[in-house]
Amino acid sequence: MPISPDFTSILYKQWEINFLQCYPGGYLKYTDLCNLLQLTAGVHAEMGGISFSDMQVNHQAWVLSRMRVEVKRLPQWRDVVTVKTWINSLENSRSIRCLELYLGDEKIAGCETFWAVFNTDTRRPESLLLPHEHFEKYPDAKATELQSSRIDTTIESVAIAEKKILLSDLDIVNHANSVKYLEWCLDYANPDALLNQELVSFEMNYLKEVSLGETVVIEQSHADNPSVYKVSSKGKTCFALQLNWK
Repeated sequence: MPISPDFTSILYKQWEINFLQCYPGGYLKYTDLCNLLQLTAGVHAEMGGISFSDMQVNHQAWVLSRMRVEVKRLPQWRDVVTVKTWINSLENSRSIRCLELYLGDEKIAGCETFWAVFNTDTRRPESLLLPHEHFEKYPDAKATELQSSRIDTTIESVAIAEKKILLSDLDIVNHANSVKYLEWCLDYANPDALLNQELVSFEMNYLKEVSLGETVVIEQSHADNPSVYKVSSKGKTCFALQLNWK
């Protein structure tokens, strides 16, 4: 698609929180917070001509490698929030995109995402083949206090569940959607702590894609804070999640 006449290097996108996105009590789910952030990134990429549809001409797609989210507080049902996003860096096959969530003038969450360009035929990373010079990059503009990092996957953990990958878990790239991993793990976290918004930040590493029909093992660390979850397939870690509590 051509670059939108409304394209700007920094995008502000409004969303209204609906009841399907909320926990009991009416606050936005952490999974749906991540969905809003990624949807905003997708809108910006589409406006700038580097969306999934644009990239599929070269059999490419963006895939998420890391994501760090810092949460001050969650919005509620019917709130109208604004997501601000910009590209921190984009070089060869990798890009860092920053996002901030606002309620009115108050920043209530910040996020740093690390993306890789992925060939959907070979399932391997490769350099972006589309022009992106029209995107101004903001290397000094940060959305989080800490940068995304590698989670220690050697930490002692125990298997708590198995999950077979179903059609409902897949996204347009034909692998388990990034937010699904978070959903699977949070189902085994302390529900009272989540509902009371005791989660102040969380970090995700995506290490290996999983596909339809695979069976994965969900593991949980013995430590309470931070708590670490892993998703593994055939003995290899595919995903790691670190939850940082108050």
